[in-house]
Amino acid sequence: MTRPRLASSLALALALLAGCKQAPSKLDSVVANAKMPRGSAAGTSTAQVGPSTTPAGPAEDLDSKDILNRKDTSPEVQVKHVLLGWKDLSAAYRGHMDPRAAERSNADAAKLAREVYERAQKEDFDKLVAELSEDPGSKSGEPYTVAAETQFVPEFKQLALRLMLNEVGIVKTNYGYHVIKRVPPPPPDPLESADILARPGEPGPVSVQHVLIGWKGAPAARTATRSKEEADKLATEILAKAKAGEDMAALMKQYSEDPGSKDTGKPYEVAADTQFVEPFKKLALRLKIGEAGLVKTPFGWHVIKRAAPPPPDTLESADILAREPVTQMAKVKHILLSFADTKGEDPRGQKRTRAELEKLVADTVAKLKGGAKIEPLMAELSEDPGSAKTGNSYDATPDAGLVEPFKKLSLRLKPGEVGVVKTEFGFHIIQRVDGTPGDKAPVEKATATSPAGSAAPK
Repeated sequence: MTRPRLASSLALALALLAGCKQAPSKLDSVVANAKMPRGSAAGTSTAQVGPSTTPAGPAEDLDSKDILNRKDTSPEVQVKHVLLGWKDLSAAYRGHMDPRAAERSNADAAKLAREVYERAQKEDFDKLVAELSEDPGSKSGEPYTVAAETQFVPEFKQLALRLMLNEVGIVKTNYGYHVIKRVPPPPPDPLESADILARPGEPGPVSVQHVLIGWKGAPAARTATRSKEEADKLATEILAKAKAGEDMAALMKQYSEDPGSKDTGKPYEVAADTQFVEPFKKLALRLKIGEAGLVKTPFGWHVIKRAAPPPPDTLESADILAREPVTQMAKVKHILLSFADTKGEDPRGQKRTRAELEKLVADTVAKLKGGAKIEPLMAELSEDPGSAKTGNSYDATPDAGLVEPFKKLSLRLKPGEVGVVKTEFGFHIIQRVDGTPGDKAPVEKATATSPAGSAAPK
C-alpha cells in the first residue's frame, strides 16, 4: 500500500515488497515519513522486512544448520552479507530483482553461494560484497545491526544472532541465499556523545527532536554536497546551540535535512521496539529530559534533544493510557477524526472547529459505549481511507508498525472497551474488538499497517 506522506525513498528497505492493500491507512507508523531506514544504508535491503508473501519454492538446502541449532544467541550483532538470488524468486522482488539473479537458476545460485562461502574464509569480505551482493543496501560497506526485535526476515536474523565474531554462515530466505559474516562493530566517531551512549538505555517511549546533517559520501545521504569536515563543524555548532537552550524547532527549520520533521519541529516518540536506525534509537533512549547529544548514522549527523513528554489532550483517555498494557495482541477498529488545526487531508476535518470536534468525539464515544456498532460509524465518519469503508480491524502488538500513541492505547484497552488518543493525524476513537461476542471482523495484516515497511525518524 502507499504510505501516507511517504516523503522519502529512504523509508525502510523493501517497502515495495510489503504488498498493496486498499487505500493508504492513517495508522502507518509516523516514521514511515522518515529519512532513516532501520539498518539499511541505501533503503533497499533485502535483509530487512518481514518474510515475503511469495514462497521461494523447492531449493537446494545450504543452511548452516550447525550454527542455526545453537541455543545461545547474542543480544545484538553487526553483520555484512552477500545476497544471491535466482530467477524463480522474481515475484518476491516486485520488479526489482538484480539482472544477474534474473538469469540464474537455483543450481547456479547454490554453486555460487558455496564458492562465496569458501572465499569468505580467506578473502576480504567487503570485496565480495561489492563484487557479488545483490542487496543494494549492503553495497555501502556499512554493517547491519541485528537484534532480537529487529524487523529483518526471520531466517536472516536467526543465523545472524548465532554467529560468532568473524564467523561466516549461509541461510536461505525468500530472496535467495545469504552468505553472512559477523563483523566487529565500527569504532565510534570521535564527535559522537560517547558518555551518553555508554549509559544503560530506557525502554521508552521518549520524545525527541533532531537536526539531521548529511555529507557527501555518507552511505544514505544521497543528495548531500558538503564535505565530512564541513558536516562535522556544522553539527558541532548546532549541538552547542541545542545545549545552550536554543529552540530546537527553530534549529530544525534552519538546518535539518529530515523532510519529515524539519518544517514542523515535531518530536518523535522512540521506544526500545521502535523501528528506527539503531544509533539514533540508542542515543534517544539514553538522553535525559532537556539533554542534547550527537550520533552518526548512514544518513549523517543527528543532533538529538530529548523533550518533555507533551501533556495529554483533554479529549484523550488519560485513565486508560495510564494503565499497564493488558494484552500483547489486540484487534482494534477505529474512527479517525480531525479538525482544522491538525491540517489533515479530509475536507470534513479541514472545515471542523475544535469545538465541533469535541462534540463529535463525545457523541461518537457515547454511541459506542451505548452499544452502537462501530462499523457503520467508521463508514460514516472516519477519515482513515485504509479502513473507513471496509470496517477492517488492525492487529496491535508491541512491535507492530503502528503510530506509537495508537499502539499504546490499543494495548491498554479491555475487550469491547472504547478510548480516545491523539496522533499527528488527528484523534482516534478506538474500540478493542477481539474477545467480544460475535467477533468475526477481518484482520488487516501486517503489510497494511507497515510494521515491516517503516522504520525510522524522518
